[in-house]
Amino acid sequence: QVQLVESGGGLVQPGGSLRLSCAVSGFDLDYYAIGWFRQVPGKEREGVSCYSEGATYYALDVKGRFTISTDNAKNTMYLQMNNLKPEDTAVYYCAADDGLVLCNEADFDYWGQGTQVTVSS
Repeated sequence: QVQLVESGGGLVQPGGSLRLSCAVSGFDLDYYAIGWFRQVPGKEREGVSCYSEGATYYALDVKGRFTISTDNAKNTMYLQMNNLKPEDTAVYYCAADDGLVLCNEADFDYWGQGTQVTVSS
């Protein structure tokens, strides 16, 4: 059974950092494309960062602040978020797929449940 379980969201002040984790079970993350998306009410889910077959994508507004990574021994993916801004407030989702992907929601078959990130003073 495929399962993606997220953790690490919460409330943080502007300029602070958070690390989101996504523990994967049911398949070996080694061979999958991965991604992090976020969504605010009334807007579409947008790609924040994705990795597929050696290529890494970052949305322009997070480039230089966010880092996507994996720990294959733990079968876990991460999103390190630094210098957070109020506009980063959203529900964040991890995703995975066994094909070649662009960082589009429609490309991914497997999703986590989402974790809330709130950036506020």
